[in-house]
Amino acid sequence: MSDILIAAYPWTKVLHIVAMVAWMAGLLYLPRLFVYHAERAAPGGELAETFATMERRLLRGIMNPAMTATWLFGSMLALTPGIVDWSRGWIYVKLSAVVALTGFHHWLARRRKDFARGENRVPGRTWRLVNELPLVALLVIVTMVVVRPF
Repeated sequence: MSDILIAAYPWTKVLHIVAMVAWMAGLLYLPRLFVYHAERAAPGGELAETFATMERRLLRGIMNPAMTATWLFGSMLALTPGIVDWSRGWIYVKLSAVVALTGFHHWLARRRKDFARGENRVPGRTWRLVNELPLVALLVIVTMVVVRPF
């Protein structure tokens, strides 16, 4: 198994990065859609239905598969011999940020259902702030992987 992971390493890394970029794009875009949905669309109206369709397709068609692929290829990288020094702290900070993003993803999925039912209680201003959270996590993750400060 180790030989297969080592041989596949460059392609696994490429697929992990592509999946992560797609996932991050969704994590940044879905809350932005929520801003416009909350501020511009009356519950039950045609515009609300359009936003609900866009949000559902983004989540199911891009974000869920991208998150799954990110975890799959990231796990393969973590299991590849010589890639991760588990005695260093950076990997645990990175993994904590990825777990937080996963929780954020699922929280957004629940909020999408609120919008679909016309039951959103979060104002657009709050969604604007929530929209910045994935960027903070991304900065932590990239810093840990590239700099490996500890």
